[in-house]
Amino acid sequence: MSVDTESAPAEQTQLKRHVGVVGLLFASVGSIIGSGWLFGALNASVAAGPAAIISWALGGVMILMIALVYAELGTMFPLSGGVVRFPHLAFGSFASYSAGWITWVAVATTAPIEVEAALQYATKYAPFTSAHTVSGETVYTLTGLGYASAVVLMALFVVVNFYGVRWFARINNALVGWKVFIILLVVAAFLLTAVHGENFSSHGFMPQGWHGVFTAIATSGVVFSYLGFRQGIEFAGETDNPRRNVPIAVVGSVLITGLIYVALQVAFIGALDPRDLEKSGSWSNLTFNGDFGPLAAVATTLGLGWLAILLYADAIVSPGDTGLIYTTTTSRISYAMAKNGNAPQGLARTTDRGVPMISLIVTFLVGLIVFLPFPSWQQLVGFITSATVLSFASGPLVLGALRRRLPEAERPFRVPGGHVIPVVAFFASNLIVYWSGWDIVWKLAIAVAIGFVLLPIYKALGKDVPDLDFAAGASWVLPWLGGLVLLSYLGNYPEPAAGNLNVLTFETSVPLILVFSVAIYALAMKFCLPKAEMERHIAAVEAEAEVEEQELGAAP
Repeated sequence: MSVDTESAPAEQTQLKRHVGVVGLLFASVGSIIGSGWLFGALNASVAAGPAAIISWALGGVMILMIALVYAELGTMFPLSGGVVRFPHLAFGSFASYSAGWITWVAVATTAPIEVEAALQYATKYAPFTSAHTVSGETVYTLTGLGYASAVVLMALFVVVNFYGVRWFARINNALVGWKVFIILLVVAAFLLTAVHGENFSSHGFMPQGWHGVFTAIATSGVVFSYLGFRQGIEFAGETDNPRRNVPIAVVGSVLITGLIYVALQVAFIGALDPRDLEKSGSWSNLTFNGDFGPLAAVATTLGLGWLAILLYADAIVSPGDTGLIYTTTTSRISYAMAKNGNAPQGLARTTDRGVPMISLIVTFLVGLIVFLPFPSWQQLVGFITSATVLSFASGPLVLGALRRRLPEAERPFRVPGGHVIPVVAFFASNLIVYWSGWDIVWKLAIAVAIGFVLLPIYKALGKDVPDLDFAAGASWVLPWLGGLVLLSYLGNYPEPAAGNLNVLTFETSVPLILVFSVAIYALAMKFCLPKAEMERHIAAVEAEAEVEEQELGAAP
């Protein structure tokens, strides 16, 4: 007989509400400012030229649309691992499993990759990585020393998390302050030292056209650099005033970092030595001595040796801090999937400090596997970006379904415009996945397919597994995922083609994806759970929240 695991009484200690508004905002900002800004300015310039400025601005707006959706959901249901748990409320177990699996794949690979980014920069001081040329691209893989160091760093993340979210928040607040200071210092130093105006036009402002602008958004680290806003949602169950703190953290972090990233891109382009650009011949071939650490290399060229030293130090701190945050996040995603009944219940068990320890151990072990030689940072960025955006795409559908079935529900923060912003956010998510290109989408499709293979195995072996609510979830999940794969196969990303048909153009793909997005949105609205079923799921969540509040009040 099926059991709704959400409604079961909490037998173990729950997560603690120890994160204030500053801690929650800094968790989001700190997660956003990771390795992306260290490599993104160069990679975006190569893909789009000076129009990379547009890529950062447009990417920020697209992510802001998604963030607004989650700000409303996060205040309605302040749950840890909310990105995974929200679909369960509106569409049931199959939809939440699909979102959870995709999310887990994305976040489980992020912490290890951030550590690899830190060790790649740290190779300046010791042989942590070695360079290899694969298909004309330089790939940095961990050496024996690098792998051992990576294991130690991941273990350190687990230790910090073991002592609870309060320790995590204190350490993260200090590290984020440092990271914001460094990136603002780089912007100011570059702008005050050298601004070569001719760099913005000498080889064309948009040399690759809009194709390059959109490619940069998806695969050069632009969207990847914004994805940390999710921490305001993932830790919503651990903040002391979610109604106030969640919107501030989610929306505020995107606005703050968006302004910083646009300023950094302007400063980077202006600070480049025009002779390096002339030597390269075009933006797409831009290279210069030291592009191993591009910002540090520019600082050295400008005679700012002191800044280069700080950048090499920050290149360890920034990704390291983001790795710490994502170690915390991955354990919360495992916790959330277990709470939904879509993963073994042991992953939801917490220590007396409110820490999901088994989930942390699983996160650590997965990290050890991810540390094995993988493709370059940029290739992995494209995969992680697509997987994460794919997981976010369910949020607008959840919001639409809740508005359709439960229009009278209390909404401490309401996104204006009815269904407009949810539809725009869903459309933006699908565009980003499409722009990432077929060479990434087919790999993502395989990862999703593995999850669907594991689901019936878990359902056959698991105990007290909830009903899948297959009709409510599969009616839009399967057409949506299958449609994205088909559109990508027909599309013209990447260029040159990598096995895709290269049939669609910008003029045909954008309206086609808009129609596709509206159609899937309509399907989700039609087949979402009935009102009574939604209310049952929500009542279970509210009962769980009451238990957490009672335990919080009884805690010393």
